[in-house]
Formats: sequence, C-alpha cells, structure tokens
Amino acid sequence: QVQLVESGGGSVQAGGSLRLTCAASGLSFGDYNMAWFRQAPGKERAFVAAITWNGMSTHYADSVKGRFTISRDNAKNSVSLQMDSLKAEDTAVYYCASDRVQRVGLSPREGDYDAWGQGTQVTVSS
Repeated sequence: QVQLVESGGGSVQAGGSLRLTCAASGLSFGDYNMAWFRQAPGKERAFVAAITWNGMSTHYADSVKGRFTISRDNAKNSVSLQMDSLKAEDTAVYYCASDRVQRVGLSPREGDYDAWGQGTQVTVSS
C-alpha cells in the first residue's frame, strides 16, 4: 500500500519561505515521477510542480516558476518543495502525489497521479 506523508507546512508572512517534504513508502519510489498540487479555499486542486523519477527534469506552474523548487532524494524516498518569496495567493493545502505509471515526460494532470498524501496547510499572511 502506497503511503505519502507531507510535512513542513505552517504560517509565514509574505516574502518568507517554507520547505515541504513528502515521505513515501510502499512503492518503488525511484521508478516514478512525483508532483506537488495545491488546493486553495473554494478552488479546485491545481498543479504546482513535478519532477522526473531521476530528478533530471522538472516542470512548474507559471504561478510559481522562479519562486518554488522541487527536488527529490531517492535514497531517502522523499520529495521536497522549497517555496520562496511566498505570496498570500500561495495559501492552500499542499499535496504530494506519485504518478500512476512509469511515464516518459511530466504530467500536470491530476488524473495521472493515483497516490496522494493527506495534505499540509500553508498560510501566507500579507
């Protein structure tokens, strides 16, 4: 059974930084692309960033490009999201997810990911 557990959320002022980490178990972690999504109050869950199984390629939503950095450590079965220059509009519950298949290329589509963490709250005050 795949288990993804996010940590590192919290409250921060605009302009500040947070680092989210997702610990994975129950899967061959190094074989799958991973992603972060977020869901703001009253909105649908949205793609944030993704990284290939080997960490060689990344993809970001335009809204976070240049401010967020996704990385992974296959030896520790973990994926992280470094969030800098945070804005009030980054406030959301953040989820990590593992790809449904061993995919060539990165997908921003929620339906292409089949294992999800419980989410961690990030609140940015202006």
